[in-house]
Amino acid sequence: MAGPDKGPQPPSHVNDDGPDTGLTLKIRPKTKKPAMYKVLMLNDDYTPMEFVIHILEHFFGKSQQDATTIMLHVHQRGVGICGVFTYEVAETKVTQVMDLARQQQHPLQCTIEKDGDD
Repeated sequence: MAGPDKGPQPPSHVNDDGPDTGLTLKIRPKTKKPAMYKVLMLNDDYTPMEFVIHILEHFFGKSQQDATTIMLHVHQRGVGICGVFTYEVAETKVTQVMDLARQQQHPLQCTIEKDGDD
């Protein structure tokens, strides 16, 4: 069974039959915003608080005050949001943080979670 006839569809480009200006307009579909992802930092009992603050300042561009607030949130609640980014950026930041933590022999963990505020 065929669907309802939707009538003529608009052409892929429009010329309004007015004075010939030589302009042809193409109708482009709106591009969707990319999905966003939260970078989450997980608490552990071994990574120094100063190192966590350094990570937040260096990789996430946080001020010392904001970094301290996030660090305390992670320490008290077990997890905190470092920032919200496109998937590729979030993945890169997690890799950078984890690499530096391993170099400094800290067990710090970061993960990515899809942001539900899309």
